[in-house]
Amino acid sequence: MPDILHLLTDRIDTPIGTLILVADTEGNLRVTDWTDHEDRMLLLLERHYGKNQFRLEPTRNPHGLTAALTRYFDGDLAAIDTLPVQTAGTPFQREVWRALREIPCGTTTSYGELAARIGRPSAVRAVGLANGANPIGVVVPCHRVIGANGSLTGYGGGLPRKRWLLHHESPARRLSF
Repeated sequence: MPDILHLLTDRIDTPIGTLILVADTEGNLRVTDWTDHEDRMLLLLERHYGKNQFRLEPTRNPHGLTAALTRYFDGDLAAIDTLPVQTAGTPFQREVWRALREIPCGTTTSYGELAARIGRPSAVRAVGLANGANPIGVVVPCHRVIGANGSLTGYGGGLPRKRWLLHHESPARRLSF
């Protein structure tokens, strides 16, 4: 019988809703999602780790991850840059998710540019699907991917949250006179 994966959970009140974080006991962030999508998050965990193959334990600030995410929402945008993440998913999905972490804060890219960045310029649709399947939103910044024409495109947390995150990270917003 395989070992049950022990996962630690916490919740963070943010300006755009309550965020759930899930970490493993080694300190890797495994999932983030919004409480209004908690059912989706549980299905994702089952898909990635197997039904009845993980146990969630509420924990305050597991491995300092809650504090880092809180700092990000309070304006310290670099607080999440080096957080350790570990995900399941296909090798292609993990490749896309690694590339997402390389998009600098305060910038955006298109699906086509992201596909080219990973050396697969014709895989735009597949990149879009992998982006949409990202289990660690905000930290793996799928919100920084927009349409080729500059339009806001889908975001698992909803377009109002995507808009807020992009504004929060905007260099123009951080200028002070």
